[in-house]
Amino acid sequence: MKWIKLTAICAVLMALALSAWAVFLPASHPTLERAGLLEPMRAVGLPIADADDGGGGGGPPFGGGGGGVRVVAQEVALIEADDRLGAIGTSEARRSVSLTPEVSGRLDSVSVSSGDWVEAGKVIAELESEAQHLAMDRAELRLQDAQTRAERVARLRDSGTATDVQIQEADLALNQARLDLRDAEFELRRRQIVAPASGWIGLVELEPGDQVAAGTEIARVDDRSVLLVEFNIPERFVGLVGPGDPLEVSPLSRPLEVVDGRIRAVAARVEQASRTLRVQGEIDNEADRLRPGMAFLITVLLPGETYPAVDPLSIQWDRRGSFVWAVDDEDRAQRVSIEIVQRRDDAVLLRADLEEGQRVVLEGVQNLRPGAEVSIDEVISSAEPGQGDLLTRRIEQATPDDDTAPDI
Repeated sequence: MKWIKLTAICAVLMALALSAWAVFLPASHPTLERAGLLEPMRAVGLPIADADDGGGGGGPPFGGGGGGVRVVAQEVALIEADDRLGAIGTSEARRSVSLTPEVSGRLDSVSVSSGDWVEAGKVIAELESEAQHLAMDRAELRLQDAQTRAERVARLRDSGTATDVQIQEADLALNQARLDLRDAEFELRRRQIVAPASGWIGLVELEPGDQVAAGTEIARVDDRSVLLVEFNIPERFVGLVGPGDPLEVSPLSRPLEVVDGRIRAVAARVEQASRTLRVQGEIDNEADRLRPGMAFLITVLLPGETYPAVDPLSIQWDRRGSFVWAVDDEDRAQRVSIEIVQRRDDAVLLRADLEEGQRVVLEGVQNLRPGAEVSIDEVISSAEPGQGDLLTRRIEQATPDDDTAPDI
């Protein structure tokens, strides 16, 4: 008899526990339904809400009492989804010039050092030019003699004693002397190596006294204030990118360093062999932290559609899928089914029946059911990029400032 009483008491306690579990913890409904207990509980009159009311509600909120369920809400923002295209490219200077002599000879002087900045027109090096200086001096003497002869013939012409042949010969000799002087000056200039553009001098490996041939590189000048990066994109993206579009560029050697860039030019045709389109981007390098020849990871930001964006904490799941609790104009909760389009660090882009500025619940979702009245304690501004998620903001708010932290 004693064992029968203990068994009956245990059965009653188990029934009471299951009933309380079903009434006050809606998350238990799927388990009870699989066990075949949920429908009998409803049949005996227990206040159990339908399972279709959503994964966040079913019974009355804990604590009972009047008024709506207290929640924290957030306004929905409309954000454009980013479609990203990755590529690898190698950089080069905006302008790079190899400085070479036009003629062979022996280096007489080098006026720059490796790593110097030079302005356009500066003489970088000179070849031995004694013979060219002598030729120019002779040309100047011949020009002076031709000018003197031309002046004497001009005086004779005024007096009528000079013939036309003498006048023509004097003019021809003067013009020839002028040409000889220009030719001597040109040959002298060819012994000078001049920077055609401003930039940084690379490594200078030749020294005065070295014999160099025509075309031997003395140094290289790079204008690396802006770097050019060329890369290929698949032909399916033709028409989606163009000059001026933004780029995110990271050196492969420093992947955490992101540099802003833009597309400078796009090739006129697709390469038939690879079915790719050649694109040239440019990167600002005023800080001179980057060098030509470096490899870069390039991210092209393609325009996308606009979607509602919410904080990740507002998203709920049940057996019917993912959803959020939206608050209507009458401050009542409504279940809105969603489809996740894109996840970001501080927001989730959705395909859902949500409008910009509409409020969705972040905190208090466990006590909600469709049509439940809510009392909003706080409304957080739109979920725009850079604001951080709710959990991060809560941690920042709970962290004391340095001025208010207690001394230990």
